[in-house]
Amino acid sequence: MLTARNLTKNYSNLHVLKGVSVSVSKGEIVTIVGSSGAGKSTLLHILGTLDTPTSGEVWLNDTNLSLLKGNALADFRNRHIGFIFQFHHLLPEFTALENVSIPAYIAGTRKAAVRERAAYLLETLGLSGRLEHKPNQLSGGEQQRVAVARALINQPDIVMADEPTGNLDSKNARELHQLFIELRDKFQQTFIIVTHNEELAPMSDRQLVMKDGGIVGEILASATQK
Repeated sequence: MLTARNLTKNYSNLHVLKGVSVSVSKGEIVTIVGSSGAGKSTLLHILGTLDTPTSGEVWLNDTNLSLLKGNALADFRNRHIGFIFQFHHLLPEFTALENVSIPAYIAGTRKAAVRERAAYLLETLGLSGRLEHKPNQLSGGEQQRVAVARALINQPDIVMADEPTGNLDSKNARELHQLFIELRDKFQQTFIIVTHNEELAPMSDRQLVMKDGGIVGEILASATQK
């Protein structure tokens, strides 16, 4: 479903990515692991079109993302790629329901349909009693679940998560990773997750190990972990 070929990223004489190729199938949870500075977040941002490679191509289904520019790229990203970050980036003046709805409003979806799907997602994620709460009325784990619902509102082909548990305690981190598995099983949702969490990374279908700007290994989940 997602294929990246020979991605490089250079900043003057600094080579952050050195010919990285990645392939991810629909309904797969892939984690990218490695030490700080290995190039994990840079790779994720390029796969998610938040950054551009120095060379190489990224394809999502039949679309060459490297050819999209400006408004066409922004529209494609909004409709086909969801994002979850370490910090929730919820707008403080809006309720959980409103925060989740924003990407769908940007996509031009009818307001009634947006609110219905946003409420459904929040209820699915265990937040049925929190729809009208603002971020400062939610716990850290609840805020991250709102961010997950926001990432799913446009039914994206793939969700990119950059250290999504980095700001959570161990209990909420474990619950969030379990939530990703449940969403994969229920919606066939595809995830690429950058994480330093050595306990939770093995819960994915595959781990891609990065070092010095390249992928140096791949670890498959055991049958007991899937």
